[in-house]
Amino acid sequence: MENTLEDKQVQMPRIGDKAPDFTAKTTKGDIKLSEFAQEKWIVMFSHPADFTPVCTTEMSGFAQRKKEFDALNTELLGLSIDSIHAHLGWVDNVRRNTGVYFDFPIIADLDMKVSKLYGMLQPNESETAAVRAVFFIDPDKKVRLIMYYPLNVGRNMDEILRALEALQTSDKYKVAMPLDWKKGDKVIVPPPKTLEEMDARLADDSIEKVDFYLAKKSI
Repeated sequence: MENTLEDKQVQMPRIGDKAPDFTAKTTKGDIKLSEFAQEKWIVMFSHPADFTPVCTTEMSGFAQRKKEFDALNTELLGLSIDSIHAHLGWVDNVRRNTGVYFDFPIIADLDMKVSKLYGMLQPNESETAAVRAVFFIDPDKKVRLIMYYPLNVGRNMDEILRALEALQTSDKYKVAMPLDWKKGDKVIVPPPKTLEEMDARLADDSIEKVDFYLAKKSI
């Protein structure tokens, strides 16, 4: 059966998909995703509404740790279904009251175009507010990781940074990350694909082996 327009609106990109392109107004001017943050990673995140308590804590968290994202060659990109004037008023309000400045672009998605394109509108949660989505987009504009939270639960900034660093480390060294991996921990060496590779793995004393299929090393 053919999908209806409503069905298409709640679909979202999948891991490995090219990030859907769009143009949008932001607090730092107009952007086109395919031309934004060239040669950088992008962490794009939505929040339900400006001038709300949980969203204020989250946006403040991104702002306070922006230098850590900068160090990971990553651009932050926020979004909510609010006007550019609401965004600017909220940014100014938070800066005056707390000293925290949201120094990254925030998309004003009044027409819900980007929210629908990325499946941020989920009717059983809300039809007018974006859920708390996070999309990790690599420099080739490919979606690499997706996180979704409901309106009433804030995200974990440590986990967002950990996951970003894990993706980048995995790409660089062609390895995988075990449970709870963080920078400095051993990584998982890809399992052998032939008998010859298996024998070589078993004879290699430079890696920590639980068995031939599970081996770790330091990088």
